[in-house]
Amino acid sequence: MILKNRKTNKGDIILLLLFIIFIFSVTMMPIINWAVIETKVIGSTVNREQALQIAEAGINYYQWHLAHFPTDYQDGTNTSGPYIHDYTDFDSQKIIGQYSLVITPPTNGSTIVTIQSTGWTTANPTVKRTITARYGIPSLALYSFLSNDVIWIGPDETINGQMQSNGGIRFDGTGNAPIGSAKSTYTCPTSQGNPCPHTENGVWGNASQAVKNFWQFPVPAVDFSSLTSNLANMKTLALSGGIYLPPSNTNGYSLVFNSDGTVSVYKVTSLNRTPTGWDVNDVAHNEYIDYKNRSLQYTVPIPSNGIIYIEDKVWVEGTVSGRVMLAAAKLPYSSSTAPTIYIPNNILYKAKDGSDVLGLLSQKDIVVTYGAPSNLEIDAALIAQNGSAQFFYYKNNPPIKNNISIYGSIMTFGQWTWTWVDNYNNNISGYTTTTDTYDINLMFAPPPSFPLSSMGYRQLSWTSDK
Repeated sequence: MILKNRKTNKGDIILLLLFIIFIFSVTMMPIINWAVIETKVIGSTVNREQALQIAEAGINYYQWHLAHFPTDYQDGTNTSGPYIHDYTDFDSQKIIGQYSLVITPPTNGSTIVTIQSTGWTTANPTVKRTITARYGIPSLALYSFLSNDVIWIGPDETINGQMQSNGGIRFDGTGNAPIGSAKSTYTCPTSQGNPCPHTENGVWGNASQAVKNFWQFPVPAVDFSSLTSNLANMKTLALSGGIYLPPSNTNGYSLVFNSDGTVSVYKVTSLNRTPTGWDVNDVAHNEYIDYKNRSLQYTVPIPSNGIIYIEDKVWVEGTVSGRVMLAAAKLPYSSSTAPTIYIPNNILYKAKDGSDVLGLLSQKDIVVTYGAPSNLEIDAALIAQNGSAQFFYYKNNPPIKNNISIYGSIMTFGQWTWTWVDNYNNNISGYTTTTDTYDINLMFAPPPSFPLSSMGYRQLSWTSDK
């Protein structure tokens, strides 16, 4: 009896153990499976994160490369990509992965480079991550208005976009972006109205508090010599694939841009009588500044390189369809022979989406003429390299015009004005109201051969795959 009972107990124990093992298997297998899956997920996450960091290293490398070789979009190889680099762990000094670079150079008229970097580890080369980043060099047209001299913005003037002066600024108008002066204080000249001459802050005036919040002074000065495009190179480009106009041996040239992407070139054969005008330096101009008769030379498409170089004064107007840089200059520079660009009529873009852009670079002044329309629009980036952008002061029979609108930017070495006022701020010559609107497209897609800032490449965007 005793032996029989012992056998029975052993069988019960075995059955119980089998039951426990079964229950454990049923309950623990999902947990074990979950743990295995979770381990794989964690491993995959680590691999993806490592691949992403290696791809980021590729972006950082080519950003460094562009800082040292700004126009090299082939990784120093003179061959097409992709360009594959090993990635070495800093601590172990072992190669733990690679990245592949695809570089897309700027399109015509742009400074924006696209860098695509794909990274992976040597341990798990099938797990890859890709980052795409865009970098661009700002042009000096990042300013809506830039001057090497003092500025006075009147109460009827509006500046849309950033402005800066290496001198002082009297700002009585409306603005919506930083307004900076390189001066902490300065003695304002009489040309800035009452109470000048007087010691004032770098930026001062009767603007609203909302506008005063944009005032900044002092700020670093802009080196105006950097505005000097390589005129000799522009002349070479004009001779080789652009439009080059030598001295006219008449009164200069008239260029009319046409909405079909062409430009008509005229020689000016006679001028309209205009009264004496005084410039911002109080110099009298007795020369006539409006054309009367013209002789058509030819009409041609805007050149593919967009460069027009003229060794004479020139009148510019019309509707621009394309990307153009027009320079009026004679080398070497002389104040007595440097030509002026005159604006006798509207200059309009066919589209204001960045596809149409005009740069006007005068070696001397940019002058809106006596006979220009009462309501005038100028779509362009204007550079008066050694002079001023201005409308003359006419003491006799002064023209009182309505509104001038600038869409683009203005860079002027000397003082700038479209309006002359008396001590009571009444318009006594020129345009009663002024509106300056910054063309944001100019920052990274300026006209051909337009001067760039010294800031180097800036990151514009950064995206990664999921």
